[in-house]
Amino acid sequence: MTAAGTTTALSPARRSGRPSAFRLFARNQLAAFGAALLGLIVVVVILTPALPLLDPAATDPANRLLRPLAENHLLGTDHLGRDILSRLLWGTGVSLLVGLSATSVAALFGSAIGILAGYFGGRADTVLMRGIDMLMAFPYILLALAIVAALGPGLLNALFAIAIVNIPFFARNIRGVTLGLARREFIEAARLSGKSDLSILLTEVLPNVLPVIVITVSTTVGWMILETAGLSFLGLGAQPPDADLGSMLGEGRKLLITAPHVSVIPGVMIFLVVMSINLLGDGIRDLLDPRLKSGALARPAPMTEVVRQETDYPGASTEGAVAQGDSVLAVTDLQTQFRMGDDVYRAVNGVSFDIRPQECLGLVGESGSGKSVTALSLLGLVATPPGRIVGGQVLMQGKDLLGLDAAGLRALRGDRAAYIFQDPLTTLHPLFTIGDQIAEAIRSHRPVSYKDAWARAVRLLDAVRIPNAAGRASAYPHELSGGMRQRVSIAMALANDPALLIADEPTTALDVTVQAQVLKLLDQLRGDSGASLLFITHDFGVVSEVCHRVAVMYAGRIVEIGPTEQVLDAPAHPYTERLIACVPRLGEPGRRMEAIPGLPPAVNALPPGCAFAARCPHAEAACREGEIALDALDVAHAVRCIKPRGRLA
Repeated sequence: MTAAGTTTALSPARRSGRPSAFRLFARNQLAAFGAALLGLIVVVVILTPALPLLDPAATDPANRLLRPLAENHLLGTDHLGRDILSRLLWGTGVSLLVGLSATSVAALFGSAIGILAGYFGGRADTVLMRGIDMLMAFPYILLALAIVAALGPGLLNALFAIAIVNIPFFARNIRGVTLGLARREFIEAARLSGKSDLSILLTEVLPNVLPVIVITVSTTVGWMILETAGLSFLGLGAQPPDADLGSMLGEGRKLLITAPHVSVIPGVMIFLVVMSINLLGDGIRDLLDPRLKSGALARPAPMTEVVRQETDYPGASTEGAVAQGDSVLAVTDLQTQFRMGDDVYRAVNGVSFDIRPQECLGLVGESGSGKSVTALSLLGLVATPPGRIVGGQVLMQGKDLLGLDAAGLRALRGDRAAYIFQDPLTTLHPLFTIGDQIAEAIRSHRPVSYKDAWARAVRLLDAVRIPNAAGRASAYPHELSGGMRQRVSIAMALANDPALLIADEPTTALDVTVQAQVLKLLDQLRGDSGASLLFITHDFGVVSEVCHRVAVMYAGRIVEIGPTEQVLDAPAHPYTERLIACVPRLGEPGRRMEAIPGLPPAVNALPPGCAFAARCPHAEAACREGEIALDALDVAHAVRCIKPRGRLA
C-alpha cells in the first residue's frame, strides 16, 4: 500500500458539509416562525382538556357580551354569556382536525386517481379524468354547498364536501407529474425486470411523486380550514352546541358594531392558523427541493455574486478603460467558490489566461476540473446562491466584467460575448420557432424591426448550413435533429457579431460525423466573423482540430498552457501527458490505451502542494508541500509542476 493510500485509509470519515434538514429549515426564518407559531397553537389545543377552563357550551345570560379581561373571562363572553376563551381553544382544535382530515381524504383519493390516470393512460386516463373534469365544471364552493345541502348540515358532512371538491386539485397535479415519469428510462427498466404494475406504482412511481404530494398537502391544509370555516360561517358546518372557528365567526357577525371582540377574536385565530400553516408549507417545499439542500435558500440571482476586495484589483472599476494589451479577453486570478453548508468548494482557484483576436483557446480537463464554471464565471452565469466569485479580474474591451451590474452584463451577453451550450434541446425554447428565437436575440440588442430581424435570422441559418433556411426558420426545436439544433445555437450566438464566443462542449452529445461537421463549421465561422473562441472540451482530439492554444485544467487550476502543437508533441505536465495518452489514434491498432488511476480530489478538501500528486507516477515528497506556481518554460509555454516532463531525471 502506498503512503498516500495509507493516509487515506487512516483518515477519519469526513462529515458532509451540507446543512442538516433542521438547520436548512431553521435558516428559513419565515418558515421557522410559522412552525413555531403552529406548534404553540397545537400544544395549547392538546392541553385544552387539562386546562381549568369553563364549559364552552355553558350559557350565562347575566354575563353576556363581557369585554376581554373581564373577571373570570379573559377574552370576554358572547351573546349567550359563553366563555370565548374556552370556545376558542376547543373550536381551534375542531377546525384543525377537520382541515387535516379533509386534506388527507382529498390527497388520498386525488393522488390515487392522478397516479393511475397518468401511469396507465389510454381508456383509464380518459374515464378517470373526465370524471374529474365533471367535478371541475362546477364552481367548487357551490358544489360544496350542494353536497352539504344534500347530506344535511353538520361538521362531518362539511368535511366530506370540502374533501370531494378538492380531489380534482390533487388529481390534476399528480397526474401531470406521473405523466412525466411514466415513460422514463427507469420505469421501462422496471418493466423489463418483470415487475408488476402494482409493484412499479408502489416502488418506482410513488416515491417520486410523494414529495409533490407532501408539498401540495402542506400548502392546501390552510385553504381547507378556510373552506370549512366558510361553511360553518353559513351555518352548514358545526351545529350548536358544538363550535369551530367558522361558526364562532358567523355567530358574532351581527355584533360586529356593538361587541366586535366576539367576531374579531376567532377571525384573528383563523388568520394565525392559516398563516402559520402556509409558512410551514413553504418551508417544507424548500426542504424537499434538492437544489435548496445544496445551500441555496432563494432563487438564483440574475448574476453571480462578486465578493472581492476591490483594492486588490485597481482596474475593477467600470469607469474608463483599463489596459489589457492586444487580448480580446484577459482573465487574472479568477476564483469562484460554492458554499454548501459549512463546506467551501473552490471550483475555480486562481485561473489566469488571455484570448487574442481571432484565436481559439481550448480549455481541457476531466469532468469536474472547473472548465464550465470558469466559462460561466466570465459572464456572471454561475448560480448565486450557492456560487460566488471571490477574487480575480476579467477584462474585455477595457472594462472589468466582474465590476458590471446586472444591466451591464445583460447588455454584454449575446452581444459582444455569446455562449454556446452543450445541449441545445434544453437551451432552445420549445414553444417558439427557431426563427423567432434568433430574431429575439437580435432585437434584444439592436433597434431593428421584426421583419429585418427575421431576414437576418434566415441568413444566419443559411450561414450555418441549415438546408432550406427560409422554411426551417418556422420549425420548432423538436422538429430538428441534434446536429441541426446545435447549428441553430451557433447561429443565435453569432446573431450580433460577438467579439468572443464561448463554446461549452458543443459537440459532446453528437455522433462522430455530425461532430466533425460542427467543428469544421465553428472553425470556419470563427475565421469569417473575426471572433475569438473559448472552446471547452475534455477531448484532445477535438483540441487538435480547432484550437491554436490549449489550457489544461485540474482541480480548479490551470496546470499547463501553451501552443496546441507544442503541448501535444511535448506535454510538460504528467496530467497532460496522461490525458493525451487516453486519446485513441487511428492506424495504431497495437497502441495501448492509457488510463489515469484514481479520481480527482474534492475541491472542498484540496491537498497541499500539487493536486495531481496522488495520481502522478513521478510524485515525490516536494510535490505535496507548499504552493506550486505556474512557471514559464518559454515565452508561450507554462506549466504548474516542479519536475516538468523533459526535466525528469
